[in-house]
Amino acid sequence: MTKIARNDLTIYDKVADQWWSDEIRWVRTLKNLVPGRMAWFDRQIDWRGKRVLDLGCAGGFMAEALAAKGAVVTGIDPAADAIAAARAHAQKGGLAITYDTGVGEDLPYQDGSFDAVVCVDVLEHVSDLTQVAAEIARVLRPGGLFLYDTINRNPIARFATIMLAEDILRLLPKGTHDPALFIKPAELRQTLTGAGLVAGRQTGLGPRGINRKGDFVFGPLPLKAVIYMGVARKPSQAAP
Repeated sequence: MTKIARNDLTIYDKVADQWWSDEIRWVRTLKNLVPGRMAWFDRQIDWRGKRVLDLGCAGGFMAEALAAKGAVVTGIDPAADAIAAARAHAQKGGLAITYDTGVGEDLPYQDGSFDAVVCVDVLEHVSDLTQVAAEIARVLRPGGLFLYDTINRNPIARFATIMLAEDILRLLPKGTHDPALFIKPAELRQTLTGAGLVAGRQTGLGPRGINRKGDFVFGPLPLKAVIYMGVARKPSQAAP
């Protein structure tokens, strides 16, 4: 039996030319997650006029949702083909979104460049979570917000994400995730605190229904057992 490669980040470039077509079920799943995330993120911040970095933007679903809320958006992702697709779709729609190719461990932006950093479906894929958190803190202005979601590390999350979503329902390609990289909420809080951020509220994210295409629609949930969202703030002033 061929061993499945885990944390396969090539999947985003492989489907870049179909990212906005709605023809691929797992890509539609990623798109359907955006309204559920925004339902909670919108409670944390008024996006209008804010300089926002979408860290790990892939083909641009979240970046365009942020732009629609009035944010001044920059998206960055290591998947060059996905970035090209995101840039082309934004240009077609007349959206002034800046897209760059790069990784969270080495962001090509000056200190304090952004009012908010949004990072969804990313932290469970990075090679160095501590370094990514440090870079997020660096590029945030004092008082800026970090909004994120990621996957909890426990048997329930492993079953739901690997066995159910990847192997049975095929909501994601096999090998998308490595469960060893999943992050417990308390661990993430500790990492954010170590980067100089003040960790705030967390809540769950999960299926809330099914649409006409038979795809899940998502929204905030009280339980954080599988996917959870959260917010952290960079202090307005450095501690004495």
